[in-house]
Amino acid sequence: MGNNNSSPLQKCLNSAVGGNDNLLAYAKTPFYQIAHVKPYNLDYPITPVAVTYPESAKHVAAIVKCAADNNVKVQPRCGGHSYANYGSAGIGGQDGAIVVDLKNLQQFSMDKTTWQATIGGGTLLADVTKRLHDNGNRAMAHGTCPQVGIGGHATIGGLGPTSRMWGSALDHVEEVEVVLANSSIVRASEQQNPDVFFALKGAGAGFGIVTEFKVRTEAEPGETVLYSYSINAGDTESKAKSFKMWQSVISDPDLSRKFASQFILSPLGLVITGTYFGPQAEFDALNISSRLPDSDDKVLVLKDWLGVVGHWAEDVALKIVGGIPSNFYSKSLAYTKNDLLPDSAVDKLFQYIDNTDKGKAIFVVIWDLEGGATNDVGRSATAYGHRDALFYHQTYAVSLGGKISTTTRDFLTGFNKAVTDALPGHTLGAYAGYVDPALGDGAQTAYWGDNYPRLQQIKAAIDPKDIFHNPQSVRTAAKARS
Repeated sequence: MGNNNSSPLQKCLNSAVGGNDNLLAYAKTPFYQIAHVKPYNLDYPITPVAVTYPESAKHVAAIVKCAADNNVKVQPRCGGHSYANYGSAGIGGQDGAIVVDLKNLQQFSMDKTTWQATIGGGTLLADVTKRLHDNGNRAMAHGTCPQVGIGGHATIGGLGPTSRMWGSALDHVEEVEVVLANSSIVRASEQQNPDVFFALKGAGAGFGIVTEFKVRTEAEPGETVLYSYSINAGDTESKAKSFKMWQSVISDPDLSRKFASQFILSPLGLVITGTYFGPQAEFDALNISSRLPDSDDKVLVLKDWLGVVGHWAEDVALKIVGGIPSNFYSKSLAYTKNDLLPDSAVDKLFQYIDNTDKGKAIFVVIWDLEGGATNDVGRSATAYGHRDALFYHQTYAVSLGGKISTTTRDFLTGFNKAVTDALPGHTLGAYAGYVDPALGDGAQTAYWGDNYPRLQQIKAAIDPKDIFHNPQSVRTAAKARS
């Protein structure tokens, strides 16, 4: 790559990857930002000191040692879909950090006795789906964007359409191989290094680099129903009524766990869409359409699992917020069964949406049903902080003409405020996968809730120098506000 490996750090990194210059990139490397840094959110420019491409756990360990010896921060990257260009899905977290890109860690195997799969830490979700399918028609819960990497996804949460049946992606993880801040390579599970395992299942970016996952898998669903209801709601009152009806459906405690649903408001209109993991006769028996407003209904029945997952990738929301780098801003809130919005609050929220200046950005909001199996796991069993979440909202503003304006940011902030003002005394957290720099000092408790104090203790024990750092990662108690 034509790098001048003159500094002590560069010499160390070159040695760490066996002298292979093709596994390293620095600021002077041609096309560094475009080809190597590859920011996902163009609103947050970051320049890492180096981007590395290790080919083994030993390479990763040596890179981490170089970072520690030279007092440089480290963040892994797998997929790179961080909303603010940091976190375990991000590109380094801050200027001057080392990015450890895991794309070369693609190992895969399936134990057809236990149906436990071994998956390399650099594998993208599209490849996870295909490899599980090709090795016994197996599957696991994960999100709908094929370019997201399992390394960040399964260490943050990993929510998706099958989560109500099977839990989150991290709930499938039974063991990991991880590189710690002292550059050791260890296995972690409920039996081995249980504190490390706890932290990695929800707050991974602050604790280590997972080079390999061992996950339980499920038999692929058979016949699957994909539904889409385009709601004819032109005015504010009709939109609000539609949401009230959807909220009533998804808050039914007897709702089948086979039923996944999203309420999406976008420039394309209002759509209620989702999946039912069972035959059409079962879906029809739910009478979902009779419990929602008049709509243009589309129901597609598929028996091909790869076709189902491929259909999700064509989702209306993904077409807008998608996998293409852009200038955008996003916020989220987690609602429990006790945080349902009263009718009057829904009316005010949709009045706010329709009457507030959004700037020139494209605005999308997705309310996403969760609950089910994700709620079965105890709050303190993993670092993931929202075991009682029934649904989330995610707001997005995407700018096609440069940075997101203050007007647009204020609109999204006001959207969240309209919700929290309607629920006084309630604490609504945020999903760590939807990084929100505006949360400031409150980010960690918003992401990890009651689990944060334990995470701080584990951080102090295994990464006291905060080697694995980004602006919103877990801090030791002494550094909580640094």
